[in-house]
Amino acid sequence: MSHNSFGHVFRFSTWGESHGPAIGAVVDGCPPGLALSETDIQPWLDKRRPGITRFTTQRREPDAVRILSGVFEGRTTGTPISLMIENVDQRSKDYSEVALAYRPGHADYAYDAKYGFRDWRGGGRSSARETASRVAAGAVARLVVPEVSIRAYVVELGGDAIDRAPFDEAAIGSNPFFCPDAAAAQRWEGLVDEARKAGSSLGAVVECVATGVPAGWGAPLYAKLDAELASAMMGINAVKGVEIGDGFAAARLRGEENADPMRSGAEGHPTFLANHAGGVAGGISTGQPVVVRVAFKPTSSILTPVPTIDREGNETEISTKGRHDPCVGIRGVPVVEAMMALVLADQKLLHRAQCG
Repeated sequence: MSHNSFGHVFRFSTWGESHGPAIGAVVDGCPPGLALSETDIQPWLDKRRPGITRFTTQRREPDAVRILSGVFEGRTTGTPISLMIENVDQRSKDYSEVALAYRPGHADYAYDAKYGFRDWRGGGRSSARETASRVAAGAVARLVVPEVSIRAYVVELGGDAIDRAPFDEAAIGSNPFFCPDAAAAQRWEGLVDEARKAGSSLGAVVECVATGVPAGWGAPLYAKLDAELASAMMGINAVKGVEIGDGFAAARLRGEENADPMRSGAEGHPTFLANHAGGVAGGISTGQPVVVRVAFKPTSSILTPVPTIDREGNETEISTKGRHDPCVGIRGVPVVEAMMALVLADQKLLHRAQCG
């Protein structure tokens, strides 16, 4: 069994390969009557689109989305919504060496071990190209949770973290790194340029905050909101770690330090004095901002030669040619936002189904 779908009530499946004719998603369980057109989806795809700055892959893809089904006269019908994005700038010849030997850190060997066959063109299904489909599906999910505001940004790149004191939300969209610290963004230009010129790559940490999530979404055990978020984020290509709230830092606190104290608030709702839990307690949202941090590893496809083996087990080394992100975490920002939206849309509908 192959798993290409995510969600319970609001569910989506992605399809396609990096160098195939197209990629796409099928969104099922979307409520009927929501206004939806390509123009509602395209701005989110444009945030992720490659080739915009020198800090991302120079593959030129317009990522123009087409809605093939599930919409009539500008509104969702309640039937599956099929979304398609054509691939127009593939250069499969760049991967001729990848066809013969495995890229360490990439999924090449693991795919071969599982299936005994792999699409080596750009990594096939394991390519980060697949995440465009998630962003398209996430744009539909946002329509289901209009009460929620979702914002992601890079807080660390190449081991260099932002200064949170001058956090400037307006700066996030004004630099190529989705960075809320203008000074850090300037430093990162040099870091990424240096890594790219050296034929290497860098990792990054993306933080995502969802505000407006009401108390009550999630479940105590097997559909915990934080567990669903962790699963969604870990499913993104190149992600190796996920934190909710304080995450691993909570293990270094005392109980009274890690508590989120409450006082009486308006209309019987509590006012929280801290948010160490990241807006989730016991698997259920508390009404506070939901905070997730996602760690992206350095891009595995690099020009620096790395020891490896071929399919016959012969020792060799590989240098991956082609066009690759020197830091895949940068374009991971809209993908993290999309997965947050997809989880929250699903959890909202699950909550409505049980609790009305």
